[in-house]
Amino acid sequence: MPAPIRHRHLLDPRTLREALTMRRDEKSLMPIAGCTDVYVSLNFGTLTETRFMNLWRLKELRGVDHRDGRLRIGALTTYTELIGSPLVNRSLPMLVAAAREIGGRQIQHRGTIGGNVANASPAGDTLPVLAVAGAMVQLASASGIREVPFTAFYSGYRQTVARPDELIAAFHIPPVAGKQWFRKVGTRAAQAISKVVVAGVAGDNPRLAAGSIAPTVIRLTKTEAALAAGAPLDAVQQAVLGEITPIDDIRSTAVYRRRVAANLVGQFCREVMKRA
Repeated sequence: MPAPIRHRHLLDPRTLREALTMRRDEKSLMPIAGCTDVYVSLNFGTLTETRFMNLWRLKELRGVDHRDGRLRIGALTTYTELIGSPLVNRSLPMLVAAAREIGGRQIQHRGTIGGNVANASPAGDTLPVLAVAGAMVQLASASGIREVPFTAFYSGYRQTVARPDELIAAFHIPPVAGKQWFRKVGTRAAQAISKVVVAGVAGDNPRLAAGSIAPTVIRLTKTEAALAAGAPLDAVQQAVLGEITPIDDIRSTAVYRRRVAANLVGQFCREVMKRA
């Protein structure tokens, strides 16, 4: 049953500084932008928050550019903007591939990369990409700015290391050497939550990350080591199975996810590592 909207309040800061001051003074404020997850919770009657802060018009959180040798993606960058960005297409095509498979056109126009990361679902499609790309999460507060490695950003299921007074401002991504790869398996080809999602980068030091197979998105470090050592495909796939801890839920089973994860890593090996 949809939740009522009475007794809910929306604050509308005009600048990032104003938003950070609000966040400092009222840490229970829920930041919102594209609202693609918030409206789902509202519709299902599970939204408990009553006070919200609208970030949508904060220009400081938008934009894609190069700064200090790194690709910078503002937290409010939408999936449509990622898909259309020449910089992202050249530097991080696997992120473009992920953005193309998130919802339909309406969701892509409204959903933001910052929201996908802040939502902290292990099924988030952009998360494995950011993990293998070596992204840094820029967190802003009224007292300053800090950066956290993306691989250290999640502390548990739906939990992050961001403080209550902080907002995700941007992502900084160093140059990625090696052929990039992304695959998502869901109930449908699009507009479906991932059952398993994997991103990879080929090369002498291959990188792999997966989502929907553990409480948080994870780098498959043992699998990466097996690939770097030239292990045969069956050994690489066994390494995958030793690293993941999927569960049964309404979308899939742990057995299915384990099989799909191993198959996707095998596909990565054949397609970009050129290993049979």
